[in-house]
Amino acid sequence: MKTICLYFEIHQNIQLKRYRFFDIGTDHYYYDDYEDERIIEDVTERSYMPALNAIGEMIKENGKYFKVAFSLSGVGMEQLEIHAPQVIEKLQELNQTGCVEFLAEPYSHGLASLANEESFTKEVKRQCQKMKEYFGQEPKVLRNSSLIYSDEIGLQASQMGFKGMLTEGARHVLGWKSPHYVYNCALAPNLKLLLRDVNLSDDISLRFSNTEWEGYPLFADSYVDRIANFPEGEKVVNIFMELSALGVAQPLSSNILDFIKALPQCARNRGISFSTPSEICDTTPSVSQLDVPDTLSWTDEERDVSSWLGNPMQREAFNKLYSVADRVRIADDPRINQDWDYLQASNNFRQMTTKPSQVGIDRGIFSSPFDAFTNYMNILGDFISRVNSLYPEDVDNEELSSLLTTIKNQDEEIEMKNKEIVRLQTKIEKIEAAELKLREKLEKQKAAKPAAKKTAAKKPAAKKAAQKEEAPAEEETKA
Repeated sequence: MKTICLYFEIHQNIQLKRYRFFDIGTDHYYYDDYEDERIIEDVTERSYMPALNAIGEMIKENGKYFKVAFSLSGVGMEQLEIHAPQVIEKLQELNQTGCVEFLAEPYSHGLASLANEESFTKEVKRQCQKMKEYFGQEPKVLRNSSLIYSDEIGLQASQMGFKGMLTEGARHVLGWKSPHYVYNCALAPNLKLLLRDVNLSDDISLRFSNTEWEGYPLFADSYVDRIANFPEGEKVVNIFMELSALGVAQPLSSNILDFIKALPQCARNRGISFSTPSEICDTTPSVSQLDVPDTLSWTDEERDVSSWLGNPMQREAFNKLYSVADRVRIADDPRINQDWDYLQASNNFRQMTTKPSQVGIDRGIFSSPFDAFTNYMNILGDFISRVNSLYPEDVDNEELSSLLTTIKNQDEEIEMKNKEIVRLQTKIEKIEAAELKLREKLEKQKAAKPAAKKTAAKKPAAKKAAQKEEAPAEEETKA
């Protein structure tokens, strides 16, 4: 039986404010909060809530037959907590149905997987913890930012304990192969790969409302028919997109939600099921390994990382940011960590792209790639200065790591001793309570002894009186 794996990604970019050269060293806040609030409220009203309500109706109408997967960046979650908590509440409601799986992804929606393995691992673990906190799920499948993947990244995912990973079914990687099979990482055979069907996914997320598209209008029954007509052996069809495609990229007036809601019944009519990524990883064997020596993604025609690192400006900003990755991780300062998350977000680098493709590019307040680059580098100059000011700049990473490890060990030793003190205090309190009980018991016993003596003294007297009464009676009998 063929199965559809439907997955939606939720992420909100943090908008950087206009930051000039003369702000360096004087202004350490880099964000446009008003614009963040405006954007997220707009996306929530136009997309998130209508789309999630529609998915809730689909689950209600179809029960356990319909299943769906989501992933949320940690940064996106923070923005939803502040500006649109109703989205999180709705996701929690959907989670209660048992028809939803939440996946892992980097906390910042950044590019750490391309630069620093330790930072990447730490980010993914933080996001997993947030998923467990909010939804009670421990993600078993990883989705990297923009489906970025390579053999090396797959190996890292496997070492983190994931059983599967989502990525792009790019033609230059697959060649003659089909994306409708399960593959495995070339360097980690136990990590299964689910490949996005580019055409089926983009038909919904990019082309659905385009009246000049040859496939317009797209109907749910004909869409499912295409899936049903795939060759018999092609069992897995992965349809991955951003949730904002439903309502923003494709406006609600295009009837995009009616199309989505019709998919389960049309699929059921053709004997096609729905599955979560974990279910597919558990039940479907890999047909072969997939060799991906060069990094791929789901962005632009090239399906690579050139939209973020394709020109010298982007690479300069990227290299400068990650030059302090180890110091940020070692220092572990709360305010620095938050800025680190926001500055890593991939959209900061995408705004600097000079590629001709305009799909998905939102430069925000910036008039050009150079404008975005200049603003970002000003912010980065201030940020790196703050990172270096935490500890002397002449202390290299190795020395700093050793120093902080010593401090951490001392803190842990103090914490252990404090716990031991608490344990001993508790033990003393228990001993004192037991001693108090014993004293009370002894006092009660002492108070009871005089009463017992009086009772014992009365008994002989009573016995003598009884004997006197019996004596006359015996004499009368003898007479």
